[in-house]
Amino acid sequence: MLLCLLAGLPNPARAVLPDEIQVYVDDLNAAGVPGLQLHLNTTPVGLSTPEYPGESLARGGVRLTAEFAYGLGHDLEAGAYLPVVHESDGDLRLPGAKLRLKWVPVRPAEGEAGLFAGLNGELSQVQYRFESERRNFELRPMIGWHNEQWLLACNPVLEFALAGPDRHDAPGFQPSVKVSRSVARGIAAGLEYYADTGTLTHTDPWSDQSHTLYLALDIDRKPWNINLGIGRGLTPSTDRWTVKMIIDIPIGE
Repeated sequence: MLLCLLAGLPNPARAVLPDEIQVYVDDLNAAGVPGLQLHLNTTPVGLSTPEYPGESLARGGVRLTAEFAYGLGHDLEAGAYLPVVHESDGDLRLPGAKLRLKWVPVRPAEGEAGLFAGLNGELSQVQYRFESERRNFELRPMIGWHNEQWLLACNPVLEFALAGPDRHDAPGFQPSVKVSRSVARGIAAGLEYYADTGTLTHTDPWSDQSHTLYLALDIDRKPWNINLGIGRGLTPSTDRWTVKMIIDIPIGE
């Protein structure tokens, strides 16, 4: 988890559409099984100055994203995201779409404790007002361990700009970490940490980095699963407060 720990080390951070606030773990749909997650988040107190001309600020907005998944077998899962944004001025927008492929070759058997590791690749095409590069590729390594009580997970994410002024730059570094512990039957509480520190070759000054710490609650009431979180921005370049919810819809049961 060394790359995730490097997130605290001191080019302006790229704006990223906050349609999905989640640390990936080893969950994977079985072959032929569809899935649906709804991601809902809002920023009641956020930045008031755009990072680039024409940027849509998260402040006061609400994002709802449908994430469709389908198990391919052989430790693979395909997915697609369709975000909808209700901006603070009342406008309703469709920012674009994202496609992903998740591969988790290392994971313990169902119900067992152990290490997990994998990769998630995501290709996105998004309007300029939400992301300055418009077209990106995200490579998300997934590393962690869990047992009946504890979950430790790290996603040292690399963001590659495929268009726009940053397309020739080194990939952006956006690590995230999750630590949670079971506190009751089907309920776990913990912390999630998300950062954007610059690029692999140039770490931004601390004041230009994005760091958010979430208090998170995971509720498992099979076939329903819910993740709730409230996040506090830790730097001047981070939205001050964000609230999120992720709901697993059991369409594949």
